Amino acid sequence: MKLFIFIAAIVNLNCGVYGFRGNNPPEGIKSVAVPTFQDNSGFSDPTLVEKLTQRLKAKIISDNTFRIADKNISDAALNCTVTNVRDEALVISSGENVTKRKIIVTVNVDFENLKKQKKIWNKNFENYGEYNSSGDAFSERTAGLNTAVERITEDIIIDITSNW
Repeated sequence: MKLFIFIAAIVNLNCGVYGFRGNNPPEGIKSVAVPTFQDNSGFSDPTLVEKLTQRLKAKIISDNTFRIADKNISDAALNCTVTNVRDEALVISSGENVTKRKIIVTVNVDFENLKKQKKIWNKNFENYGEYNSSGDAFSERTAGLNTAVERITEDIIIDITSNW
């Protein structure tokens, strides 16, 4: 009987420390401001920063770890800058025709505690989207860019909510 109680206690203790998330966010940070992304990439799509900003805000709201608030009343801020966008050939078929391309987006993110006026971290995030270069190249590139936006904002939300 004592052995059963001992094993049950060990199993119960192990279950208590397991969770699906990383550590909790920094103490006192319940709201975050997400100003419009800056664009230092020179990329020709003027909608990119708006797409990134809106998608990141939607993911923060959906995750429910933080509230979105204006910078003047927020506990923290995510200051994001698109630093690079590259469009590269991915698949080259016979006759040296490019049939598939990859668009790569790099974003620098400053996560700042506004209450303590202290930087929590500064990181670069890079992700991509693939698209076919045949057919309607512009709409295909837009689809590839949207995939890159989805992936990079997912990387950012995972980092601000889980990696403490």
